[in-house]
Amino acid sequence: MGDVADVPDGVTVRIVGPDPRWPAQFDTQASALRALLGSLARRIDHIGSTSVPGLAAKNVIDIQVSVADPTVLDDPNHPARRGLAAAGFDFAADNDDRRKRFFSRRRPGEVPINLHVRRDGCVSQQQALLLRDYLREHPAARQRYEREKRRLSLQRWRSVDDYADAKGDVVWELLRQADVWSWQGWTPGPSDA
Repeated sequence: MGDVADVPDGVTVRIVGPDPRWPAQFDTQASALRALLGSLARRIDHIGSTSVPGLAAKNVIDIQVSVADPTVLDDPNHPARRGLAAAGFDFAADNDDRRKRFFSRRRPGEVPINLHVRRDGCVSQQQALLLRDYLREHPAARQRYEREKRRLSLQRWRSVDDYADAKGDVVWELLRQADVWSWQGWTPGPSDA
């Protein structure tokens, strides 16, 4: 069920067709996160490719939790960090993206979860929502992104991060288009959970 397969000289990324179960899988996880994080979570949103109906993706649910200050989760004794650990989420201490705190959960028989904790209102938090909404509304952009993901999935990668970096040019192109689209009055809707 995973999204990445280890191979002798790197990893391959597996892209699967759209799964109608992804929204319900997000809802289940988001409800549990809302109960766990309480008022610390200002927003809990389904982001990434599984949040876009009709878009092929890695079979991984990406969840963005927006908080006032993500650095509180650097403390392993913070109640939210302990709660996430008890719920099976591993903290990526080696995450080099200081704009977020990253957690993941991989359990046999469950769809993997990537948890992105970002400062509410920061650019990267807004970009994740903007790109999601733009892809939901623009089939040609969605197809462009899917073609690139499928093309890149044919290669072997040192890590899944290298695969994500390779998508960068297309993602930035789509974000520029989404930014222009946003001038028509886009604002983030209400939190998904």
